[in-house]
Amino acid sequence: MSPASYPPGSKAAPRILVAGGGDVGSAVAHGLFRLGAHVVIAERSRSPHARRGMAYTDALFDGSARLEGIDAHRVADAAAVDACWKAGQGIPVVTLPEKLLTAEIAFDVFIDATMRRENLRADLRDMAPCAIGLGPGYVPGINCHIAIETQWGMAMGEVLHDRPTAARTGGPKDLDGVTRERFLVAPAAGLWRTGARIGDQVQAGDVLGQIGDTKMHAPIAGWLRGLTRDGVEVTKDQRLAEVDPRESPEFEGLGERPRAIARGVIEALGAMLPPAAGRS
Repeated sequence: MSPASYPPGSKAAPRILVAGGGDVGSAVAHGLFRLGAHVVIAERSRSPHARRGMAYTDALFDGSARLEGIDAHRVADAAAVDACWKAGQGIPVVTLPEKLLTAEIAFDVFIDATMRRENLRADLRDMAPCAIGLGPGYVPGINCHIAIETQWGMAMGEVLHDRPTAARTGGPKDLDGVTRERFLVAPAAGLWRTGARIGDQVQAGDVLGQIGDTKMHAPIAGWLRGLTRDGVEVTKDQRLAEVDPRESPEFEGLGERPRAIARGVIEALGAMLPPAAGRS
């Protein structure tokens, strides 16, 4: 699918680097591409991100992935990024360091969508004329130009120009009253092996995979909303799987929180993006 607002290869399209290709970064890139931006995702080569049906993670392994009608393609270098933009057929995904990309491509916008849990954030302002930080730890004028609130609540997705984002509090939003209990986490670092698939229905105690000789079991009954890709090296406490206990599970497409954060990014960029009747 090509951007609706700019013809392929248009020089008017802003160049945007999104660091982090999880469900949030993928939603941000998806929304910006749909509005005509030249957007690229930078991610680790073998990402352990579990919500693969709600992100472009599988493009890193399979070469391409589709999310709500828009494709992403793994490419090798900056020249291939430019070729993908000119073709207008999807979002390029690279595993190059962000500093290398910004040295080779003059980006208009840099967005940190890594959603890291560190309280101290690096200063993004030398990455691009407009640097946007998503989530706790970002303070406009200190380590970014604009920040986006990412915590659940009425302010989720709010654009911040003159105050910091809220500190990290609480935990994940509950699904039918279940919060942290729905996640399977790695007890130690190691190679994750699994034959399960996103969307599988599971019962509590079912074997989902293993790290070394340690078998890992489904924490509750439901459907696999998230599952780290087979053959990925994981760290201790990495989320390996997420089970959705609801009768109508959600494991594909843009999630509520990523979509709200993406709307905030689009609002923040404002006049840099073309007018489009279909913004949502």
